[in-house]
Formats: sequence, C-alpha cells, structure tokens
Amino acid sequence: HVLDHHHTLSRAEREAAPELHLDAVALGVAADSVLSPALGGVIVGHEVAASLGVPFRFTERDGVEMKLRRGFALGSGERVVVVEDVVTTGKSTLETAAVAEAAGARVVAIASIIDRSGGRHGFRVPYASLLTLDLPAWPAGSCPLCREGGPPAVKPGSRPQARNAP
Repeated sequence: HVLDHHHTLSRAEREAAPELHLDAVALGVAADSVLSPALGGVIVGHEVAASLGVPFRFTERDGVEMKLRRGFALGSGERVVVVEDVVTTGKSTLETAAVAEAAGARVVAIASIIDRSGGRHGFRVPYASLLTLDLPAWPAGSCPLCREGGPPAVKPGSRPQARNAP
C-alpha cells in the first residue's frame, strides 16, 4: 500500500511537487489548483497543492459517477493539475479530468507517485510520475497465483463493480 508509511510518502510527495513544478515551468504551464480523485489521491494531492501554493480539491464517487461534492467548485478557465497516488489504467484519473473539464476548467498536467500503466493511460497532457513499475495484471480467472491455490486476488481500486477482479 502506497499510503501506509507516512515518512516515506512525505518524502515522495516533497519530491513529486518540485518535479511537477519543473515540468510545468519547462512547458510554460502554470497551475491554479490541484484536483485528485478520492480516496488514494487525496493525501498526495493535498501535499502537492501545498508545495505549489495552490488550492486543493477532490472528486469522489456518487455511486459509480465521479463528481465534485462537499461544496467544491472549479472556475471557468482554471488551470488544474490532476494528482494521483497510483495510475494503473488511468480510468479514475481521466474521470477526474473530465469532471474538471465539465466545470469549465482546463487540465494542464497530471502527476502520480507510481505509474503502473505501461504508457497505456491515454493522457493528453504532460504526465510526471516518481516511479514506473511494470507489474502484470490479469483478467479475472487468469491469475497464475490464484490457479496455484494462493489467496484470491483482490483489486483495491475505486470502482465498486471491479473491486474483486484482479
């Protein structure tokens, strides 16, 4: 679990914010706020926003759909950086970006601590991660460890209907 060890995570967050900031400056991109999907991205996004000196907001699921709730709003033309803990497929990140765009904001960059996507995330804006991991993912029923009688694989992601699929 990425968020289990706060001392390591805090160091990673401090490193991620300057890396993202340098990438944004090099591309001529500035951010007005940071937006993260709940739950895993909240701690990371908050720390990156604090480091960049911009407001932080988060999206959360209302059933299946990702939304801004709790009085959060984004302004028209607001430049938003979407920050995640781990990007595997990029779906939650893209859903969060879509919420920002639907509110009239403009997603200018995406950042995460870990990139597991293998480059298949589908992001159309600059993307920075601290660590890239090549970890296999199998369709339900194809996990070799499960076939060998190991404990059942559980997907810990944010989509309820997909949680029990590896």
